[in-house]
This record gives sequence, C-alpha cells and structure tokens, in this order.
Amino acid sequence: MLFPRPEWEKFRERVAALPMTAQWWKRILLGNAMDVDMDGTGRVLVSPELRQAAHISKDVMLLGMGTHFELWDKSTYDTQEAEAMQGEMPDVFRDFSF
Repeated sequence: MLFPRPEWEKFRERVAALPMTAQWWKRILLGNAMDVDMDGTGRVLVSPELRQAAHISKDVMLLGMGTHFELWDKSTYDTQEAEAMQGEMPDVFRDFSF
C-alpha cells in the first residue's frame, strides 16, 4: 500500500490502536513501513525488501483505492481478480447502487 502522508498518519493511528492480540500484525504493518520520495519524473523507488515481500517481479499494477494506492505484481493481481470474478458478489453490495 502506498499512502500520502496525511492518509498514512490516519492509518497508522488506527493500526496502533489495535489490541495486543494484533501485536504481530502491528509489527508487520508499522515496522516495515518506509518513507519514499518521487524522483524528478514522478517515479517511486520501491526497496528490494518490499518488492520481495510483495512478490513483485517485473510487471506491476498500481490501483487507486480512494485514500491510498495498492501496488501488485501483475500476475498475482490477475489471478486474484479472476478468482473474485468467479465467486459471488459480497453481501455488502446487495443494496449498493452502481
């Protein structure tokens, strides 16, 4: 996930407020966070450690998710999307109007 600073602060506070039963997930989400800068052409360098953890190899998908972005390995995303499309739409969309 890629957050603009103000959205990261909100997310960080929500994660930090989780109970001790979520301690390992707090470590994973907060302990592996990194500040990144854009270069002169608007590119962001993702560290090798984060690329490895996300199984990102060559082709990627950058998805706008409203308050943040998700960065996916393209083949992993394609597989997950195909699986989601084969299943039922979640109940939360039952009364959702498109």
